[in-house]
Amino acid sequence: MIGAGLLLLSSSMEAAVDDRTRVALEALGRMKGADFEGNPALKQALQRVLERVRGEPEFVTLVRDFNLPGQEEALRSFLRDHSDSQVAVDAARLLLGRQTPSELAGLVTGPAAVVVPVVRVLGETDDRRFVPVVLPVLTVATNVVEVRRVAVTALVRVNEGANSLLGLSRSNLLSDDLRFMTGALLRSSRWPAVKAEAEKLFPAPVGKGADPLPPISELLRRTGDAARGAAVFRRADIGCIQCHQVNGEGIDFGPKLSEIGVKLGKDALAEAILDPSAGISFGFEAWSIQLKNGDELTGLITGETEDELSVKTQGGTVTRYKKSEVTRRDKQALSIMPAGLQQNMTTQDFVDLLEYLASLKKATK
Repeated sequence: MIGAGLLLLSSSMEAAVDDRTRVALEALGRMKGADFEGNPALKQALQRVLERVRGEPEFVTLVRDFNLPGQEEALRSFLRDHSDSQVAVDAARLLLGRQTPSELAGLVTGPAAVVVPVVRVLGETDDRRFVPVVLPVLTVATNVVEVRRVAVTALVRVNEGANSLLGLSRSNLLSDDLRFMTGALLRSSRWPAVKAEAEKLFPAPVGKGADPLPPISELLRRTGDAARGAAVFRRADIGCIQCHQVNGEGIDFGPKLSEIGVKLGKDALAEAILDPSAGISFGFEAWSIQLKNGDELTGLITGETEDELSVKTQGGTVTRYKKSEVTRRDKQALSIMPAGLQQNMTTQDFVDLLEYLASLKKATK
């Protein structure tokens, strides 16, 4: 069988590149378990095929099936470049078995566009060895919330990761903008001990009358009334209309919501209400600004020139300040939208509000 496979490998060299590679891969598939080290010709043929498919899914398959050493850097490159493929999970599993967490740390550092998909793939391995690789992502202050959120999503997939998140919370090392998401995921854990501890550390948000709100998954299954939700949106004790506009009605302070139903699904809308700091829209980051006269204000920076700073405060008023008057400005990690709005709503109020927001899909002319 090995002789026949070697003949196929050799003869395939004369075919077109695509056909040659395909035939060679078919031949190799028949020789799993063969002694390549004891057969120099076979080993050389394998190396030639390996080079032809470097960067392709077949490369990962060969490294896995023949346990080929010394391919870690190529596996890392494949994982970064093909994180949207299922084979990337195989590459990640191979790396977790071959390299230490410190050697793999480089995979989870860099721009969010690179790190987010890699962390997601590491989580999809469901291999507990990824935990010490991903966990440090949560404690690096420079990581944007998008990176830290995908790290939480990955960690809750394995028991060791879930318990690590509980440990961060007990040590007050879990940032405030991750607490809602982390709590919601851990309270739904399949491990009873994790779930019980999460319910203590991350109490479910409460609605009107201090009654705990059902999980978001249950809220989404309930039927809402958009007309009643429109009334909830305009209620003084909720205050949505005091910061948002819908088709020109309301205060122009936060993002306009006339077409929010196109941009966000009900699940994302629910999380935005319950955890406003989870996904702050670009341009709506809150700033704390101190002035020379001792005044301090919180608002949105809407414009900046060489000499002036334009700040919009709650109520929609924009005021221009000379930069020479400003002594300090700090971007806030938390949203300017207050948390806890659901405490003024019954569960049905909340469901109705979601229905209304989801219905906002085109501005009225």
